Amino acid sequence: MDHVGIEYTGPGAMSFYPLGDPPSALQPTEILVRTRYSGITNGTERHSLLGEHGWKGVFPSRNGYQHVGTVERIGSAVQGFKEGDTVFLGLYVGHKAWHVVDVGVHPTGAHLCLSLPSFVSHQDCALLGVAGVAMRGVRRCRVGAGDKVWVAGLGLIGQFAAQCARALGAWVAVSDIQPKRLCLAQDLGSHMAVDARLKTAFAQLKSAGPFHKIVDACGVESLFLNIHDNHLLAHNGAILALAVRSETLFHWSTFHGREASIEVSCHFSLDDLRILLHFMRQDIIRVRPLISHTVPIQKAPEIYEQLRDHPKDLLGVVFDWSES
Repeated sequence: MDHVGIEYTGPGAMSFYPLGDPPSALQPTEILVRTRYSGITNGTERHSLLGEHGWKGVFPSRNGYQHVGTVERIGSAVQGFKEGDTVFLGLYVGHKAWHVVDVGVHPTGAHLCLSLPSFVSHQDCALLGVAGVAMRGVRRCRVGAGDKVWVAGLGLIGQFAAQCARALGAWVAVSDIQPKRLCLAQDLGSHMAVDARLKTAFAQLKSAGPFHKIVDACGVESLFLNIHDNHLLAHNGAILALAVRSETLFHWSTFHGREASIEVSCHFSLDDLRILLHFMRQDIIRVRPLISHTVPIQKAPEIYEQLRDHPKDLLGVVFDWSES
């Protein structure tokens, strides 16, 4: 498996494709990274696998932006990286056995590659991408100390959004339809957990609100209207739309009367990753409890069958390439 990648060849179909050998020569500012771990981005990859939303009818496609690997070679002008470094790579290039990355000086760190410190588990860092999206989102909607935040939906990105909001000083309520995910979020620091299956769910949320920030990590079609009907958004508040949607229906006065806003965040920056590592070092943000599956890359077809047919059985999924 040293020379393969993963692609989606049709609706619900995953296969390996031949990647070939790495180039024999690198450009001066390039590095060659051999993959050790890669993490599934559950929502994005499932949408792409099924060919829905923005990925409708787009095949073959290659998705994924969470890669941990070892620097095997460096170009003659590379600075800040050396052979043997373990790095995280956040480029949207899909799961594959090796990567060539141009790490030339760029003011925004667009290569999204950084060396990983020894104080974190490198396997856990295979989920830094989804955690990075969550961190960028809560920072973008200005979550701060003393805010009340409600995270709706506790898939992987919702779990990380709840942890990130709490790390930035917020009081955090979470909701989901799976009791195990609610318990996990509370174990990881959320202050209130609401079972969304219950008829009393919105009454519970209303008693805790209104919320300064609401994170849509579930994609439920009626969510924005539910927020309006139950007066859950505070004045000058914001709804962070993290879940992928094709269309969103909302009531105009939800935002006009409250001078509130909708924020949409995509991907992450090196700064978001550095902040995550800071909180991980202090054990304020924890990754390991969110990993539900760690499997050798050879078992990827089985995992994608689960992602297609039983997505709720998966949370954090890490592919181990070291056994290939």
